[in-house]
Amino acid sequence: MVLRVLLLLILISFHLSTIVSASTPLKAAFIRDNQLWIKDGDTERQRTKDKYVSSPKWSYDGRFIAYIDGDEQGEKTDLFIYDTKKRENYQPYVRVETTNFKWSPIKNQIAYNSEGILNVTKMENGRPHGFKNVSLGVSDFAWFPNGREFIVSSQASLRPTGWGPIPLYRVPVDANLSEEKMKPFYTIQTKNQGFFAISAENFKWSYDGKWVSFLATPTASWANDSNTLSVLSSEGKDFQEIGKMLWYQDWIKWAPSANKLAYISGDGRFFVENKNTTIADIPTSKQQKEYTPKGYVDLDLEWFSPEQIIVARAKENKQWNEGPVPTMFTALYVINVKTEEQKQISLPKKNELDRDPQVVDSKLTWFRENLNSTKGDVWVKEGLTDREQIWIQDVDSAPIFYTNKGKH
Repeated sequence: MVLRVLLLLILISFHLSTIVSASTPLKAAFIRDNQLWIKDGDTERQRTKDKYVSSPKWSYDGRFIAYIDGDEQGEKTDLFIYDTKKRENYQPYVRVETTNFKWSPIKNQIAYNSEGILNVTKMENGRPHGFKNVSLGVSDFAWFPNGREFIVSSQASLRPTGWGPIPLYRVPVDANLSEEKMKPFYTIQTKNQGFFAISAENFKWSYDGKWVSFLATPTASWANDSNTLSVLSSEGKDFQEIGKMLWYQDWIKWAPSANKLAYISGDGRFFVENKNTTIADIPTSKQQKEYTPKGYVDLDLEWFSPEQIIVARAKENKQWNEGPVPTMFTALYVINVKTEEQKQISLPKKNELDRDPQVVDSKLTWFRENLNSTKGDVWVKEGLTDREQIWIQDVDSAPIFYTNKGKH
Protein backbone atom coordinates (compact mmCIF):
# COMPACT_ATOMS: atom_id res chain seq x y z
CA MET A 1 0.00 0.00 0.00
CA VAL A 2 2.79 2.39 0.95
CA LEU A 3 4.55 1.57 -2.32
CA ARG A 4 1.40 2.34 -4.33
CA VAL A 5 0.96 5.69 -2.59
CA LEU A 6 4.62 6.52 -3.23
CA LEU A 7 4.29 5.66 -6.91
CA LEU A 8 1.10 7.72 -7.14
CA LEU A 9 2.83 10.73 -5.58
CA ILE A 10 5.74 10.37 -8.00
CA LEU A 11 3.36 10.27 -10.97
CA ILE A 12 1.44 13.32 -9.70
CA SER A 13 4.72 15.19 -9.14
CA PHE A 14 5.92 14.30 -12.64
CA HIS A 15 2.57 15.37 -14.14
CA LEU A 16 2.65 18.70 -12.32
CA SER A 17 6.25 19.38 -13.34
CA THR A 18 5.28 18.63 -16.95
CA ILE A 19 2.40 21.10 -16.75
CA VAL A 20 4.63 23.76 -15.23
CA SER A 21 7.29 23.18 -17.86
CA ALA A 22 4.77 23.33 -20.68
CA SER A 23 3.24 26.55 -19.38
CA THR A 24 6.50 28.40 -18.73
CA PRO A 25 5.82 31.98 -19.90
CA LEU A 26 7.65 33.41 -22.87
CA LYS A 27 9.97 36.37 -22.43
CA ALA A 28 11.01 38.54 -25.35
CA ALA A 29 12.37 41.91 -26.40
CA PHE A 30 10.64 43.44 -29.41
CA ILE A 31 10.34 46.68 -31.35
CA ARG A 32 7.09 48.62 -31.78
CA ASP A 33 7.04 52.04 -33.46
CA ASN A 34 10.87 51.96 -33.38
CA GLN A 35 10.93 51.67 -29.56
CA LEU A 36 12.18 48.85 -27.34
CA TRP A 37 9.52 46.84 -25.53
CA ILE A 38 9.67 43.77 -23.30
CA LYS A 39 6.95 41.17 -22.90
CA ASP A 40 7.21 38.72 -20.01
CA GLY A 41 4.30 36.29 -19.89
CA ASP A 42 1.21 38.49 -20.35
CA THR A 43 2.86 41.80 -19.37
CA GLU A 44 4.11 44.30 -21.97
CA ARG A 45 6.22 47.31 -21.04
CA GLN A 46 7.75 50.01 -23.22
CA ARG A 47 11.41 50.63 -22.32
CA THR A 48 12.57 53.48 -24.61
CA LYS A 49 11.18 56.78 -25.89
CA ASP A 50 12.23 58.99 -28.79
CA LYS A 51 14.77 56.48 -30.12
CA TYR A 52 15.14 54.44 -33.31
CA VAL A 53 15.87 50.98 -31.92
CA SER A 54 17.27 48.01 -33.83
CA SER A 55 19.14 44.75 -33.14
CA PRO A 56 18.15 44.09 -29.50
CA LYS A 57 20.19 41.29 -27.89
CA TRP A 58 19.86 39.71 -24.43
CA SER A 59 22.83 39.28 -22.12
CA TYR A 60 23.55 35.69 -21.14
CA ASP A 61 21.66 35.97 -17.81
CA GLY A 62 18.80 38.15 -19.08
CA ARG A 63 19.54 41.20 -16.96
CA PHE A 64 20.60 43.44 -19.85
CA ILE A 65 19.46 44.14 -23.40
CA ALA A 66 21.94 45.83 -25.72
CA TYR A 67 20.58 47.59 -28.80
CA ILE A 68 21.41 50.16 -31.46
CA ASP A 69 19.85 53.63 -31.38
CA GLY A 70 19.98 54.74 -34.99
CA ASP A 71 18.03 56.71 -37.56
CA GLU A 72 16.12 56.04 -40.77
CA GLN A 73 19.12 56.89 -42.93
CA GLY A 74 21.39 54.42 -41.14
CA GLU A 75 23.93 57.15 -40.38
CA LYS A 76 23.59 56.92 -36.59
CA THR A 77 24.57 53.67 -34.83
CA ASP A 78 24.95 54.30 -31.09
CA LEU A 79 25.18 51.34 -28.72
CA PHE A 80 22.86 51.50 -25.69
CA ILE A 81 22.08 49.05 -22.88
CA TYR A 82 18.82 48.61 -21.00
CA ASP A 83 19.24 47.40 -17.42
CA THR A 84 16.14 45.38 -16.45
CA LYS A 85 17.12 45.45 -12.78
CA LYS A 86 17.49 49.24 -12.50
CA ARG A 87 14.98 49.85 -15.30
CA GLU A 88 17.11 52.38 -17.10
CA ASN A 89 18.86 52.90 -20.43
CA TYR A 90 22.49 53.93 -20.51
CA GLN A 91 25.50 54.06 -22.83
CA PRO A 92 28.47 51.84 -21.93
CA TYR A 93 30.80 54.70 -22.83
CA VAL A 94 30.49 58.36 -23.78
CA ARG A 95 29.67 57.18 -27.30
CA VAL A 96 30.05 53.80 -28.97
CA GLU A 97 29.33 53.57 -32.70
CA THR A 98 28.89 50.04 -34.01
CA THR A 99 26.55 47.73 -35.89
CA ASN A 100 28.29 44.52 -34.86
CA PHE A 101 28.14 43.62 -31.16
CA LYS A 102 27.84 40.30 -29.28
CA TRP A 103 27.36 39.34 -25.65
CA SER A 104 29.75 36.92 -23.99
CA PRO A 105 28.30 33.40 -23.59
CA ILE A 106 29.45 33.26 -19.94
CA LYS A 107 29.08 36.76 -18.43
CA ASN A 108 27.67 40.25 -18.93
CA GLN A 109 30.37 41.53 -21.26
CA ILE A 110 29.88 42.94 -24.75
CA ALA A 111 32.36 42.71 -27.57
CA TYR A 112 31.89 45.10 -30.47
CA ASN A 113 33.58 46.02 -33.73
CA SER A 114 33.98 49.76 -34.28
CA GLU A 115 35.60 50.73 -37.57
CA GLY A 116 37.73 47.58 -37.60
CA ILE A 117 38.72 47.74 -33.93
CA LEU A 118 37.47 44.93 -31.70
CA ASN A 119 36.73 46.09 -28.15
CA VAL A 120 35.23 44.54 -25.00
CA THR A 121 33.40 46.30 -22.19
CA LYS A 122 34.78 46.50 -18.67
CA MET A 123 32.59 46.21 -15.57
CA GLU A 124 31.56 49.01 -13.21
CA ASN A 125 29.19 48.43 -10.26
CA GLY A 126 28.04 45.14 -11.77
CA ARG A 127 27.25 46.64 -15.19
CA PRO A 128 29.19 46.65 -18.48
CA HIS A 129 30.79 50.08 -18.71
CA GLY A 130 33.93 51.46 -20.33
CA PHE A 131 35.96 49.42 -22.80
CA LYS A 132 39.31 47.80 -23.56
CA ASN A 133 40.90 47.35 -26.99
CA VAL A 134 41.36 43.78 -28.18
CA SER A 135 42.46 43.75 -31.82
CA LEU A 136 42.89 45.89 -34.91
CA GLY A 137 42.05 45.03 -38.52
CA VAL A 138 38.88 43.07 -37.71
CA SER A 139 36.32 42.29 -40.40
CA ASP A 140 34.06 40.08 -38.27
CA PHE A 141 34.33 38.07 -35.05
CA ALA A 142 32.58 35.66 -32.69
CA TRP A 143 33.16 34.50 -29.14
CA PHE A 144 34.53 31.01 -28.68
CA PRO A 145 32.07 28.96 -26.58
CA ASN A 146 34.49 29.20 -23.62
CA GLY A 147 33.97 32.98 -23.45
CA ARG A 148 37.71 33.60 -23.13
CA GLU A 149 38.70 33.96 -26.80
CA PHE A 150 37.47 35.21 -30.16
CA ILE A 151 37.64 33.86 -33.66
CA VAL A 152 38.52 36.92 -35.73
CA SER A 153 38.54 37.40 -39.50
CA SER A 154 40.45 40.04 -41.40
CA GLN A 155 39.54 41.02 -44.94
CA ALA A 156 41.76 39.78 -47.74
CA SER A 157 44.27 42.24 -49.20
CA LEU A 158 44.10 43.40 -52.81
CA ARG A 159 47.46 43.04 -54.50
CA PRO A 160 48.66 43.56 -58.10
CA THR A 161 48.24 39.81 -58.56
CA GLY A 162 44.66 39.86 -57.25
CA TRP A 163 43.00 39.25 -53.92
CA GLY A 164 45.00 37.41 -51.30
CA PRO A 165 43.81 34.78 -48.80
CA ILE A 166 41.51 35.42 -45.83
CA PRO A 167 43.32 35.11 -42.48
CA LEU A 168 41.51 33.91 -39.35
CA TYR A 169 42.94 34.41 -35.87
CA ARG A 170 42.36 33.09 -32.37
CA VAL A 171 42.50 36.09 -30.05
CA PRO A 172 42.20 36.09 -26.24
CA VAL A 173 39.83 38.60 -24.61
CA ASP A 174 42.79 40.24 -22.81
CA ALA A 175 44.92 40.61 -25.97
CA ASN A 176 45.00 44.42 -25.58
CA LEU A 177 46.37 44.88 -29.13
CA SER A 178 49.45 42.73 -28.34
CA GLU A 179 50.76 41.16 -31.56
CA GLU A 180 52.19 38.23 -29.61
CA LYS A 181 48.70 37.22 -28.48
CA MET A 182 47.17 37.17 -31.99
CA LYS A 183 47.47 33.50 -32.92
CA PRO A 184 46.92 32.45 -36.57
CA PHE A 185 43.95 30.07 -36.61
CA TYR A 186 43.41 29.24 -40.28
CA THR A 187 44.09 30.81 -43.69
CA ILE A 188 41.35 30.48 -46.31
CA GLN A 189 42.81 30.12 -49.78
CA THR A 190 40.45 31.83 -52.21
CA LYS A 191 41.90 31.04 -55.61
CA ASN A 192 40.35 27.62 -55.91
CA GLN A 193 38.21 26.98 -58.96
CA GLY A 194 34.62 28.05 -58.32
CA PHE A 195 35.48 29.69 -54.99
CA PHE A 196 36.13 33.41 -54.55
CA ALA A 197 35.81 35.43 -51.36
CA ILE A 198 37.43 38.39 -49.63
CA SER A 199 35.98 38.05 -46.11
CA ALA A 200 34.54 35.55 -43.61
CA GLU A 201 31.37 36.53 -41.74
CA ASN A 202 28.45 35.28 -39.61
CA PHE A 203 30.29 32.74 -37.46
CA LYS A 204 28.06 30.14 -35.73
CA TRP A 205 29.15 27.28 -33.48
CA SER A 206 27.74 23.77 -33.53
CA TYR A 207 25.94 22.53 -30.41
CA ASP A 208 29.08 20.80 -29.07
CA GLY A 209 31.51 23.58 -30.04
CA LYS A 210 33.53 21.29 -32.32
CA TRP A 211 32.69 23.12 -35.55
CA VAL A 212 32.10 26.71 -36.59
CA SER A 213 30.19 27.66 -39.72
CA PHE A 214 30.55 30.95 -41.58
CA LEU A 215 29.97 32.60 -44.92
CA ALA A 216 32.90 33.28 -47.22
CA THR A 217 31.70 36.39 -49.02
CA PRO A 218 32.98 37.96 -52.27
CA THR A 219 32.87 41.66 -53.19
CA ALA A 220 29.61 43.47 -52.45
CA SER A 221 27.78 43.12 -55.78
CA TRP A 222 28.64 39.42 -56.09
CA ALA A 223 27.69 38.76 -52.46
CA ASN A 224 24.10 39.74 -53.29
CA ASP A 225 23.89 36.70 -55.53
CA SER A 226 26.11 34.04 -54.00
CA ASN A 227 28.29 33.27 -50.98
CA THR A 228 30.02 30.08 -49.90
CA LEU A 229 28.84 28.45 -46.69
CA SER A 230 31.87 26.87 -45.02
CA VAL A 231 32.77 25.06 -41.81
CA LEU A 232 36.00 24.85 -39.82
CA SER A 233 36.89 22.55 -36.95
CA SER A 234 37.47 24.09 -33.52
CA GLU A 235 41.21 23.27 -33.77
CA GLY A 236 41.47 25.22 -37.02
CA LYS A 237 42.56 22.18 -39.02
CA ASP A 238 39.61 20.85 -41.05
CA PHE A 239 38.07 23.34 -43.51
CA GLN A 240 35.23 22.45 -45.87
CA GLU A 241 33.11 24.27 -48.41
CA ILE A 242 29.48 23.28 -47.89
CA GLY A 243 27.45 25.07 -50.57
CA LYS A 244 26.33 28.28 -52.25
CA MET A 245 23.69 30.52 -50.68
CA LEU A 246 22.62 34.10 -50.00
CA TRP A 247 24.02 36.04 -47.03
CA TYR A 248 21.01 35.80 -44.66
CA GLN A 249 22.42 34.54 -41.37
CA ASP A 250 19.04 33.17 -40.21
CA TRP A 251 19.16 30.79 -43.17
CA ILE A 252 21.92 28.84 -41.39
CA LYS A 253 21.04 26.70 -38.35
CA TRP A 254 22.92 23.95 -36.54
CA ALA A 255 20.85 21.06 -35.21
CA PRO A 256 20.19 21.19 -31.44
CA SER A 257 21.99 17.94 -30.58
CA ALA A 258 23.91 16.73 -33.64
CA ASN A 259 26.50 18.05 -36.06
CA LYS A 260 23.96 18.60 -38.82
CA LEU A 261 23.94 21.95 -40.56
CA ALA A 262 20.68 23.12 -42.16
CA TYR A 263 20.80 25.95 -44.67
CA ILE A 264 18.86 27.38 -47.60
CA SER A 265 20.97 26.74 -50.66
CA GLY A 266 20.80 28.38 -54.06
CA ASP A 267 22.28 31.25 -56.06
CA GLY A 268 20.42 34.38 -57.16
CA ARG A 269 19.32 37.42 -55.14
CA PHE A 270 15.62 37.06 -55.93
CA PHE A 271 13.43 34.71 -53.90
CA VAL A 272 11.29 33.51 -56.79
CA GLU A 273 13.19 30.25 -57.39
CA ASN A 274 16.18 28.07 -56.42
CA LYS A 275 15.97 28.37 -52.62
CA ASN A 276 16.12 24.90 -51.09
CA THR A 277 16.31 23.60 -47.54
CA THR A 278 19.47 21.50 -47.44
CA ILE A 279 21.05 19.55 -44.60
CA ALA A 280 24.74 18.62 -44.48
CA ASP A 281 26.17 16.04 -42.11
CA ILE A 282 29.43 17.36 -40.68
CA PRO A 283 32.26 16.46 -41.10
CA THR A 284 31.17 14.41 -44.14
CA SER A 285 29.76 17.42 -45.96
CA LYS A 286 29.35 15.48 -49.22
CA GLN A 287 26.42 13.72 -47.55
CA GLN A 288 23.83 16.41 -48.21
CA LYS A 289 20.14 16.19 -48.94
CA GLU A 290 17.64 18.75 -50.25
CA TYR A 291 14.10 18.67 -48.83
CA THR A 292 12.27 21.40 -50.77
CA PRO A 293 9.84 19.85 -53.29
CA LYS A 294 9.87 20.96 -56.93
CA GLY A 295 7.78 24.03 -57.59
CA TYR A 296 8.45 25.60 -54.16
CA VAL A 297 11.02 27.80 -52.40
CA ASP A 298 11.97 27.84 -48.70
CA LEU A 299 12.79 31.28 -47.29
CA ASP A 300 13.41 30.65 -43.57
CA LEU A 301 14.15 27.71 -41.31
CA GLU A 302 14.44 26.61 -37.67
CA TRP A 303 15.07 23.27 -35.95
CA PHE A 304 12.14 22.15 -33.82
CA SER A 305 13.76 18.90 -32.66
CA PRO A 306 16.71 16.73 -33.70
CA GLU A 307 14.50 15.16 -36.41
CA GLN A 308 12.12 18.00 -37.31
CA ILE A 309 12.78 21.30 -39.01
CA ILE A 310 10.37 24.18 -39.62
CA VAL A 311 10.53 26.10 -42.91
CA ALA A 312 8.71 29.11 -44.37
CA ARG A 313 7.61 27.92 -47.82
CA ALA A 314 5.99 29.49 -50.87
CA LYS A 315 5.25 28.49 -54.44
CA GLU A 316 8.06 29.52 -56.79
CA ASN A 317 7.43 32.16 -59.46
CA LYS A 318 9.59 31.42 -62.48
CA GLN A 319 7.32 33.51 -64.70
CA TRP A 320 8.54 36.78 -63.16
CA ASN A 321 11.55 38.38 -64.86
CA GLU A 322 11.04 42.15 -64.67
CA GLY A 323 9.19 44.87 -62.80
CA PRO A 324 8.55 44.97 -59.02
CA VAL A 325 9.83 41.87 -57.23
CA PRO A 326 6.80 39.74 -56.32
CA THR A 327 5.93 39.00 -52.70
CA MET A 328 6.41 35.36 -51.79
CA PHE A 329 3.49 34.34 -49.58
CA THR A 330 5.08 31.87 -47.20
CA ALA A 331 3.39 29.49 -44.76
CA LEU A 332 5.11 27.24 -42.23
CA TYR A 333 5.80 23.58 -42.94
CA VAL A 334 7.42 20.88 -40.82
CA ILE A 335 9.89 18.43 -42.34
CA ASN A 336 10.77 15.15 -40.66
CA VAL A 337 14.35 14.69 -41.85
CA LYS A 338 14.29 11.01 -40.94
CA THR A 339 11.03 9.91 -42.60
CA GLU A 340 11.01 12.81 -45.12
CA GLU A 341 7.33 13.42 -44.30
CA GLN A 342 6.31 17.06 -44.78
CA LYS A 343 3.11 18.94 -43.92
CA GLN A 344 1.81 22.49 -43.60
CA ILE A 345 1.33 23.69 -40.00
CA SER A 346 0.29 27.38 -40.29
CA LEU A 347 -2.62 28.89 -42.19
CA PRO A 348 -2.09 32.54 -43.10
CA LYS A 349 -5.01 34.24 -44.83
CA LYS A 350 -4.96 35.96 -48.21
CA ASN A 351 -2.36 38.76 -48.31
CA GLU A 352 -0.66 37.32 -45.20
CA LEU A 353 2.69 35.57 -44.94
CA ASP A 354 4.38 33.69 -42.11
CA ARG A 355 8.13 33.95 -41.54
CA ASP A 356 10.85 33.98 -38.86
CA PRO A 357 9.94 30.70 -37.14
CA GLN A 358 11.56 30.41 -33.69
CA VAL A 359 11.47 27.53 -31.24
CA VAL A 360 11.53 28.29 -27.50
CA ASP A 361 11.52 25.12 -25.41
CA SER A 362 8.40 23.26 -26.62
CA LYS A 363 6.77 26.31 -28.23
CA LEU A 364 6.82 27.37 -31.86
CA THR A 365 6.53 31.08 -32.62
CA TRP A 366 6.52 33.04 -35.85
CA PHE A 367 5.95 36.51 -37.32
CA ARG A 368 2.85 37.03 -39.46
CA GLU A 369 2.78 39.99 -41.84
CA ASN A 370 -0.16 41.49 -43.73
CA LEU A 371 0.56 43.38 -46.94
CA ASN A 372 -2.07 45.94 -45.97
CA SER A 373 -0.20 46.90 -42.79
CA THR A 374 3.28 48.16 -41.90
CA LYS A 375 3.29 45.96 -38.78
CA GLY A 376 2.83 42.30 -37.97
CA ASP A 377 1.82 40.00 -35.14
CA VAL A 378 3.74 37.34 -33.20
CA TRP A 379 1.94 33.99 -33.15
CA VAL A 380 2.64 31.01 -30.92
CA LYS A 381 1.52 27.44 -30.48
CA GLU A 382 2.50 24.74 -27.99
CA GLY A 383 4.18 21.99 -29.99
CA LEU A 384 3.16 21.45 -33.60
CA THR A 385 -0.46 20.37 -33.18
CA ASP A 386 -1.86 22.79 -30.60
CA ARG A 387 -4.08 25.75 -31.52
CA GLU A 388 -2.19 28.81 -32.78
CA GLN A 389 -2.82 32.17 -31.12
CA ILE A 390 -1.52 35.73 -31.19
CA TRP A 391 1.00 36.56 -28.45
CA ILE A 392 2.08 40.11 -29.42
CA GLN A 393 0.23 42.48 -31.76
CA ASP A 394 1.46 45.35 -33.94
CA VAL A 395 5.22 44.86 -33.85
CA ASP A 396 7.82 46.06 -36.34
CA SER A 397 9.67 42.75 -36.68
CA ALA A 398 10.14 39.33 -35.10
CA PRO A 399 11.03 39.42 -31.36
CA ILE A 400 14.20 38.22 -29.65
CA PHE A 401 13.38 35.56 -27.05
CA TYR A 402 15.17 34.83 -23.82
CA THR A 403 15.24 31.56 -21.88
CA ASN A 404 17.55 30.22 -19.20
CA LYS A 405 19.52 28.76 -22.10
CA GLY A 406 20.16 32.22 -23.47
CA LYS A 407 19.04 34.17 -26.48
CA HIS A 408 16.95 32.65 -29.28
